[in-house]
Amino acid sequence: MTTESAANPGLKRTLTLSSVVILGVAWVTPLIALATIGIIIQLSNGTAPTAYLITLLAMVCTAWSYGRMASVHYQSAGSAYTYVGEEMGPRLGFLTGWLILLDYFFIPLVVWLIGAAYLSAQFPIIPMGAWIVAFIVPTTLLNIIGIQVTARANYLLVAFQLLVIAIFVALSLGYFASNDTGSTLLSPFANDTTTIAALATAAAVAAYSFIGFDGLTLLTEETIDPKRTIPRAMLIVVVFFGVLFVGVSWTAQLIHPGVEFASVDSAALELARMVGGNLFNAVVLAGLIVGQFACGLAIQAGASRLLFTMGRDGTLPSRLAYVSPTYRTPVVSIVLIGLTGLVGLFVDVTTSASFINFGAFSAFTLVNLSAIVHYWRHRPGQGIGAILGWIVVPLAGVLIDGYLLLSLGADARIIGSIWLALGVLWLAVLTRGFRQPPPKLALDSEKPD
Repeated sequence: MTTESAANPGLKRTLTLSSVVILGVAWVTPLIALATIGIIIQLSNGTAPTAYLITLLAMVCTAWSYGRMASVHYQSAGSAYTYVGEEMGPRLGFLTGWLILLDYFFIPLVVWLIGAAYLSAQFPIIPMGAWIVAFIVPTTLLNIIGIQVTARANYLLVAFQLLVIAIFVALSLGYFASNDTGSTLLSPFANDTTTIAALATAAAVAAYSFIGFDGLTLLTEETIDPKRTIPRAMLIVVVFFGVLFVGVSWTAQLIHPGVEFASVDSAALELARMVGGNLFNAVVLAGLIVGQFACGLAIQAGASRLLFTMGRDGTLPSRLAYVSPTYRTPVVSIVLIGLTGLVGLFVDVTTSASFINFGAFSAFTLVNLSAIVHYWRHRPGQGIGAILGWIVVPLAGVLIDGYLLLSLGADARIIGSIWLALGVLWLAVLTRGFRQPPPKLALDSEKPD
């Protein structure tokens, strides 16, 4: 063993399938099912469960392809940029990482914006901008200090969120059984105003609710038997949330078949008050705020880790790799993400979630393509099963993800295209006019404490 390997040993493999699944559920956040319910209902013309089913199909195909790639590149931690870079070339891998950065960089903004929207609806006398700042400042300070969230806290947080959702579903079904809401058991899936365009637009935005499952690939080095565990965990997490989102939206539309809300960004409070009065409204609000704060804390920490890595490896300016000598955290990256959250003063939840999904769908499409390219180059299996697993399912993912990408709003496509163009220009700078290979990200290198 070399001195370097002795000083920097590999991560210890301790995570089982159940542990990885719980982490995936915590990262995606169960209460997102209620946080964005009004937006999906409105965009889908009152057929939110069907929109979620379309998104679920896309996510299952994509999770399958991620799992295939994770089973091939299981020796070390990786993600979409690793898989695309290995299978389709480092330059395309770099651009995939750049598109993922769009997600990581702006997801905290959406998380804080959702939380601020609910607090503003409950306390309208206080400007929404004040609530956004109230999320950003303590979250940024805690991440600079380096607060650690334990596995036990993750279990408790997930359990509390699932409890709130279970109560909401039970109260909603009771309300539907005792009141004439004008709905039938099947009307939430289709109505007279249902259109393919509306469903596609809603499904494209609904994908925001699933973002986070792909991060499980970064746990490869700490997982027992990652070749089998990571693919299975990703599919379990995606299917779990798909069933959750469809179920919650179905019960929501049983009691509220229309698309009009006092505030579409905080529709969950209106629904909670309808079925459980002011007390349950307060419980849902507390759950949403706690969930959004904890989610924002974790996502800002993860996003700053990505910026730190890209700065250290020369992909982004090296200043982003500065680590505080006192707290041993990437202060510049953390603060930059906090400042980005101030964009929430000028955009709404729907717009911000949409342009984030531009990066997600682009990366998902490329991962699906990577699985097909890997099969074409290496022929890892024979027969119908291999063709279905390596060609048919990933190709379905390419088609559905690509269609949903094109279904995003014009603003999202414009912002996403500008971001991609900036990535191409930056790649040209890094590679001296594309004459050199781009720097390679190494997320499995030593991390800041």
